[in-house]
Amino acid sequence: MSEITSIDVGRAALRMAISETRQDEHDTRQLLAKRNLQTVAVDFGGEFIPSVKKIIERAVVAAQRQNLVPSNHVGEGAVAGAVHAALEQVSAKAVGLNVGGKIGIARHGEHLCVAIYFGVGVLNLNEVAIGLAHRSLSL
Repeated sequence: MSEITSIDVGRAALRMAISETRQDEHDTRQLLAKRNLQTVAVDFGGEFIPSVKKIIERAVVAAQRQNLVPSNHVGEGAVAGAVHAALEQVSAKAVGLNVGGKIGIARHGEHLCVAIYFGVGVLNLNEVAIGLAHRSLSL
């Protein structure tokens, strides 16, 4: 098996974020675990601006519960920073609109990636957006 790089960890986070059902999420998680990739996914939704804080908090809590990061300011900061960076990539599309989707988080060694996949819109006028960010976190 070849060395796992940040690109591989980013792919894993994206795979978790695009999982369609809880079963698909579970199966993807088990498949990635066989490659020594730790992963978690969490759903979110609501009006974009008021939801940013909740999205970051949900991602941090999920990553801590699944032991992807330690429960301290270093682990929290890495996840929060990556989520914020991923949200910045899609904020122009989402400001003032409703969003709903999933956050995928993956870690291998010092690589931590967060992928955000969601629909943006009002009523049936939806757009799709993806944000992806990487952080290094020491072992």
